[in-house]
Amino acid sequence: MAGGKNWISRWPVFRQLMGENGRGEAARSARTDALRPRTEKADSVAKSICPYCAVGCGQLVYVKDGRVSQIEGDPDSPISRGRLCPKGSASKQLVTHPGRQTQVLYRRPHGTEWERLDLETAMDMIADRVVRTRRETWQQEEEGKVVRRTMGIAGLGGATLDNEENYLMKKLYTAMGAIQVENQARI
Repeated sequence: MAGGKNWISRWPVFRQLMGENGRGEAARSARTDALRPRTEKADSVAKSICPYCAVGCGQLVYVKDGRVSQIEGDPDSPISRGRLCPKGSASKQLVTHPGRQTQVLYRRPHGTEWERLDLETAMDMIADRVVRTRRETWQQEEEGKVVRRTMGIAGLGGATLDNEENYLMKKLYTAMGAIQVENQARI
């Protein structure tokens, strides 16, 4: 039983309960001492802004061997003071997740399989469809009033777009005559 008492006295919880304040050496263990910050071996760190919404929380992006190794809140940010919401905390996955799509995938109408397209082909297909839809659904007048609009094109922005991207998208949709423009970043 002497070994049992020794084990209990080495247990961090026991030391915290019996110590004066439960912090410092009482809370330490060999495992605690072996832990290292994920940012410790980074080659560089860049200040950035979280891309998810219009709040603009500051982020520190840690880079190791030319790849993002960790993203954390920037304590110097007057907006977020080092804190990130769950979406911002998971933003590293935007560039590092193995399931992230890096090629254009297209499924033809009534198709059952995805096929890869080069970016230029996909962009041409989108442009052709936008021009055709605008031409086919353009309304110059409605009930005798000049409206100059299309109801065939709508836009839905996402929370991964920043303020500048959303601003440019709104300008583009407005220039095309679309009036149904919304954003889901409020959720």
